[in-house]
Amino acid sequence: MNCDKLSDNSTHGIIGDMQASAIEKFNADLWDFYATHKRILPWRETISPYGIAVSEIMLQQTQVSRVLEKYPVFMKTFPDFPTLAQASFVDVLSVWQGMGYNRRAKYLQEIAKRISFSHRNIVPDDPSLLETFPGIGPATARSIVTFIYNTPQIFIETNIRRVFIHHFFEDTVLISDKEIVPLIEHIIDKYNPREWYYALMDYGATLPKHVVNPNRKSKHYTKQSKFEGSRRQMRGKILKELLAANKLDRLEIADKLGYTIGIIYPILQELHQEGFVQEKKGKYMISP
Repeated sequence: MNCDKLSDNSTHGIIGDMQASAIEKFNADLWDFYATHKRILPWRETISPYGIAVSEIMLQQTQVSRVLEKYPVFMKTFPDFPTLAQASFVDVLSVWQGMGYNRRAKYLQEIAKRISFSHRNIVPDDPSLLETFPGIGPATARSIVTFIYNTPQIFIETNIRRVFIHHFFEDTVLISDKEIVPLIEHIIDKYNPREWYYALMDYGATLPKHVVNPNRKSKHYTKQSKFEGSRRQMRGKILKELLAANKLDRLEIADKLGYTIGIIYPILQELHQEGFVQEKKGKYMISP
């Protein structure tokens, strides 16, 4: 994709300089790119609100390649909101293993329960309402509504941010998402926002192969913290051991993982408070 670049320190200035022809060219080049480089992803091949909601939660902070492996298995095991809502959390967490960020598995089941029991299995088309659901922030709420209902909601994720920084902030650094939002509002394809966002994401995913990652110029850019040896890794290991053994006490968990009880116990308390595990007579197990 080879669009004309516009550079200005002011978003207002960029928008002011943009003629209809510039917007048409940007979108025409974007659609041309998409026609050739469109990614075939299973959650795009369905208009199932449930399938789309599952994919959007899975894709939070997770590479597409990993979701491609887990998504079909999850969908086969839990094919709809009622099935997921009524499943045991042990089963949900077992299928989720390998995805990381286990909180999302818990959030996803809680979302399924709310949609199943309070919304008659219909995903609300109001992003503000979806934001009240566990694990759904402003961007995810708007992406879910856009992809399910094909309505032009405004949101930013890493690939979208990358495209707009690359094309409209060539000579600028510390770019805030607040500067990007008006551009999206100005350029978005209001008739087919679903596919327009897909095209943006696919293009953004290819950019780091050709240029230095534009997101480094974002005000919000941070390097992901090291996973090895992290608290997040230890949480995952504890849950994995409990899934395998059903019940373990603190000493057994510490021995299996090679950590001291002093390290393990605070994490167990944390997992207990969050509802991941329960404790009975000194034994810990995954919450039902």
